[in-house]
Amino acid sequence: MTSAAVTEPAVTTLAATSNETLAALSNLLIYSAMAVYTLAFFAYIAEWLFGSRSKVARTAAALTARPAASEAQGPTVTVRSAGGTTVLERPKVVVRSSAGTRDVPDGPGAHGGDEQGDLYGRIAVSLGALAFLLQACGVIARAASVQRAPWGNMYEFNITFSAVAVGVYLLLLALKKNVRWLGLFLTTTVLLDLGLAVTVLYTESAQLVPALRSYWLYIHVSTAILCGAVFYVGAVGTVLYLFRDSYENKLASGGKPGRFATSVLERMPAAASLDKFAYRVNAAVFPLWTFTIIAGAIWAESAWGRYWGWDPKETWSFITWVAYAGYLHARSTAGWKGRKAAYIALIAFGCWLFNYYGINIFVSGKHSYAGV
Repeated sequence: MTSAAVTEPAVTTLAATSNETLAALSNLLIYSAMAVYTLAFFAYIAEWLFGSRSKVARTAAALTARPAASEAQGPTVTVRSAGGTTVLERPKVVVRSSAGTRDVPDGPGAHGGDEQGDLYGRIAVSLGALAFLLQACGVIARAASVQRAPWGNMYEFNITFSAVAVGVYLLLLALKKNVRWLGLFLTTTVLLDLGLAVTVLYTESAQLVPALRSYWLYIHVSTAILCGAVFYVGAVGTVLYLFRDSYENKLASGGKPGRFATSVLERMPAAASLDKFAYRVNAAVFPLWTFTIIAGAIWAESAWGRYWGWDPKETWSFITWVAYAGYLHARSTAGWKGRKAAYIALIAFGCWLFNYYGINIFVSGKHSYAGV
């Protein structure tokens, strides 16, 4: 720590105590959000259970409708006469997705094209939006209780991270993106995250240590939270891609998936769509993750007198960056598209999770001043 970081006595007098009333209100709002998320979870379950399964034979039909004769003969070329000129009509070229060589349609969604299932889905989204507002207000109340950014410890990071993840999902829905299939998986993990936050990671509202009293807290940590939320959404898409791809492979080889796989995976987007979704969200946020690491280095120089010292948090941030860079490179390389690239993406997100939880809880370093 440099003398510049130590000699800040004037800052310690600002908001020396926390507002217990606002801190209690924040806790109440977080618990209320958890209750509403639980209702949304059951509404999503109802969407999957009661949505019609009568329109979910698209993948099987697409994979079995190719006549063997036409495959053996290959593409045809048509010759027609236009006046005195002979015109050669070449066959249309279908550009295959990076996920494989199949062209299958997306599933009809969790509701299965059924009005009743769609109603449950809309209720679930509405409840999720209400829970998001309650959670966001809880984060704001936590910040107001100590008059600072609510990212001083793992509890505050957790409640903000899950709120941003839900916000990303709702934003994609507002942009008319076909992502409602994310709802059940997102709500389940958000409930687990908040449960961990209020039980294991909970920390009383308090002031920051001197090293964190910087405007870089707003820049560096906020971008880290946003990146993590988007990486999480991409990881969910990657996991579902792997399941859906296995399902399509089994159908293409003449196998018969189980009833559960048929009921759930058939209603998901096609493997190619899931693969493309995961790639796009990861690629979109990767430059921001690069900026996050650079911002952290600048803050480190201000606080500790050096830009980089291979502290565990710094090291794993860089490892995460390398892993995602490897994924993006693999995704654009012919021999590593599809499942191989997906495995790299999951390894990269695993690095981010370890940097998020493992380093703060199990490893000591300069970033351990906030505890959990």
